[in-house]
Amino acid sequence: MANDTTRAASPGWTDPECPVARTLDLVGDRWSLLVIRDAMDGARSFTEFQRRTGIARNILTDRLRKLTAHGLLVQRTAPSGRRQEYVLTDTGRDLFPVILTLRQWGERHAFAPGESHSVLVDQHGTPVPRLAPADAAGTPLDSASTHVRKTR
Repeated sequence: MANDTTRAASPGWTDPECPVARTLDLVGDRWSLLVIRDAMDGARSFTEFQRRTGIARNILTDRLRKLTAHGLLVQRTAPSGRRQEYVLTDTGRDLFPVILTLRQWGERHAFAPGESHSVLVDQHGTPVPRLAPADAAGTPLDSASTHVRKTR
């Protein structure tokens, strides 16, 4: 999401040349990712986001404003015509692999063995397989087989 709107709206990047740091500057707080998660799961209204997350109204207002300003959500009139709703943009939907990776990490490391938790399933009800990065030849990648090429 490297666009002029984002750069102009956030002049104080934590680490201007690091994509991870810029992403965290935009969505790295707990509430922003939970709002994105719930939008991916069908939440649209302020009330739905608040009910699902338990977030305080003032914090939710701030996060929705920020996510909208940075192009992850768009606000539009609901089909009923009586209220506004928030809908993921393509930029917001591009966070799906991030949410999936966080979910899968949590399934492996944030629950005791046998402890129950929600499961992400595809349209056929089948659990989503583990996301694993691979190089162009299909070889699995991890922190030992990759490195960051700095721009400076």
